[in-house]
Amino acid sequence: MSNTPPPDATLHDWQRAASKSAPENNLDNLIWHSPEGIAIKPLYTATDTQDLPFTHSMPGFAPFVRGPQATMYTTRPWTVRQYAGFSTAHESNLFYRQALANGAQGISVAFDLPTHRGYDSDHPRVTGDVGKAGVAIDSVEDMKILFDHIPLDQVSVSMTMNGAVLPVLAAYIVTAQEQGIATEKLSGTIQNDILKEFMVRNTYIYPPQPSLRIIADIIEYTSQHMPKFNSISISGYHMQEAGANSALELAFTLADGKEYVRTALNKGMDIDTFAQRLSFFFAIGMNFYLEIAKLRAARLLWWRIMQSFSPKDQKSSMLRTHCQTSGWSLTQQDPYNNIVRTTIEAMAAIFGGTQSLHTNAFDEAIALPTDFSARIARNTQLVIREETHITQVIDPWAGSYMMEKLTQEISEQAWDIITEIDRMGGMTYAVESGWAKLKIEAAAAEKQARIDSGQDVIVGVNKYKLDQEEPIAVREIDNEATRTAQIQRLVQLKKSRNPQHVKEALAALTHAAQTDTGNLLALSVDAIRARATVGEVSLALEHIFGRHRAQSSAVMGIYGGIMEKNQDAQVLWQAIKNNIADFAQQFGRQPRIMVVKLGQDGHDRGAKVIATAFADLGFDVDIGPLFQTPEEAARQAIENDVHALGISTLAAGHKTLVPAIITALKEQGAQDIVTFVGGVIPQQDHAFLYASGVKGIYNPGTPITSCATDILEKIRHAQTAKSFFAAPKNQAQ
Repeated sequence: MSNTPPPDATLHDWQRAASKSAPENNLDNLIWHSPEGIAIKPLYTATDTQDLPFTHSMPGFAPFVRGPQATMYTTRPWTVRQYAGFSTAHESNLFYRQALANGAQGISVAFDLPTHRGYDSDHPRVTGDVGKAGVAIDSVEDMKILFDHIPLDQVSVSMTMNGAVLPVLAAYIVTAQEQGIATEKLSGTIQNDILKEFMVRNTYIYPPQPSLRIIADIIEYTSQHMPKFNSISISGYHMQEAGANSALELAFTLADGKEYVRTALNKGMDIDTFAQRLSFFFAIGMNFYLEIAKLRAARLLWWRIMQSFSPKDQKSSMLRTHCQTSGWSLTQQDPYNNIVRTTIEAMAAIFGGTQSLHTNAFDEAIALPTDFSARIARNTQLVIREETHITQVIDPWAGSYMMEKLTQEISEQAWDIITEIDRMGGMTYAVESGWAKLKIEAAAAEKQARIDSGQDVIVGVNKYKLDQEEPIAVREIDNEATRTAQIQRLVQLKKSRNPQHVKEALAALTHAAQTDTGNLLALSVDAIRARATVGEVSLALEHIFGRHRAQSSAVMGIYGGIMEKNQDAQVLWQAIKNNIADFAQQFGRQPRIMVVKLGQDGHDRGAKVIATAFADLGFDVDIGPLFQTPEEAARQAIENDVHALGISTLAAGHKTLVPAIITALKEQGAQDIVTFVGGVIPQQDHAFLYASGVKGIYNPGTPITSCATDILEKIRHAQTAKSFFAAPKNQAQ
């Protein structure tokens, strides 16, 4: 047998061979365009990478494309994290301790929405939110329970907190000190990324400018007293969850980071004293190839950005990141498919070189994860780490013609966006102007249209659907019991503390905010140690900074534009528009709906997509401001004379807040307004909501065309009945 290899086929040879199999002999039909608009070819060759400057770089060396550490996972695998928090500090503590015993290496804390927004559990605006989407923390006494029997000098703690970042981080510091642990031994991360909140997640408290001062004070304090602790986690995760594609997520995240570096430098800090403790946080979705390329490109671009600040230490230019598998990609339909999705996303994060990883549980599109589903999520990482030998090769995709080319292409696309932001004057302006938020909302509307039109397949949702969904067990949080327990603890705390010490500590905090003196984190530590509450510390600053109020708006034309161009979807789309026109002719005006968020749930992707799609169909659409109480939303719906009120809920407060708004409508004589609910609502809660007066429930994955058709019919029925009963008796007869 000859050892001589056959002669190499050329690209031209391949094109001729492939054209025989390609539909209509057109190779362009084999090219797929990613959500970022990047053309993914069916074949890549050496010609695609011959001019790339970074393909011969090494891991651990600038520009760090192949990883921030020389040996990567071969000597130290990524940190396995468990992100969780629910109900009381005691319940969450038991979960953390069990997770650590079963292989988790770090804790990631999810706080409830009142804590995020700087409200104590007894505040009247948070009745439906306490303990529902995270753990309720009102004081250092709660924080001490949260970390009971968890050695904070040995366990890395990540806290997703931005709005009430000062009192929460202060409570963590005081907890460690009262455990007898020196502050300099603490390791972990505080998210502390407020610019992102104004774009997508909306758990802000203060306006952008004072919020940036808080960030600078935290960076300063931690660099002086907590050398092992990451002072900020610059997060793109929530941008992707809100609809951003990979290029937008990458660009906005790095532009945020650039703004935070400038903020710290303006405070007089040296770049090398804090830059090494900046960390990043990216979402990993089902866009497999681009997610790997995104992490490689992130390191390249951050190195490029940091060169403009002239650091002396190479580590100051190194991007280190945590990743989390996508929550948005999880489906309520056929939910066991989510185990596969999470595994694929975890592989992309690992191939991309993440430093730590949280894998979502398969039931998180329905409710908070159960112990059963959380164990599967955690073990997904352990199986990859222990059984696949993936950790034994550094950057296994390096040298791939495709991966190197995609790394370049997403880098260039993200860099163009960063350059555009710089021309505006920086990310703070891009956020304050609303430009960045609208970019993300446009991408979200486009993605939803692609799913609803069938262009993007979601298994179990718009293809290969089950005829009958079997219910699965979910974790149920008793909101009322949790809130009652928290209020009792607050009463006990206020009885046992020295009120004069608390008053003086809070006054010092307010004075520092007013005079722009002192370090706000150091003063918050003093206040928390005196047993001031999270709400009291937040309010002490709110007296000076104020509380931010966002303007609600939505993009128009994107969803409808895609539906009208799609042959399979345009017939149904036009039929609904015709029905809306018929309604307007029959009743004298367009069907009018108002879309609202209730309580402290600021995740508004679903609400904004519904608003833009319904407007494109021809509905008159109002969008309520964030953080309304049920009574406020009901009053606005009546004042706006709407036919229907849509409530978007993602934070599990629906069993408290939805009945409350229906009651408020009835009390104000507006029971004819059709109320419908969309979002994360377990099947077992549907009967309760229907009994409360809800007319329609639409879970994630329900096509918007189906929602619109159903809601229009219910509005028509309600208006017909209203006209009948309003007519004179002889006319009605």
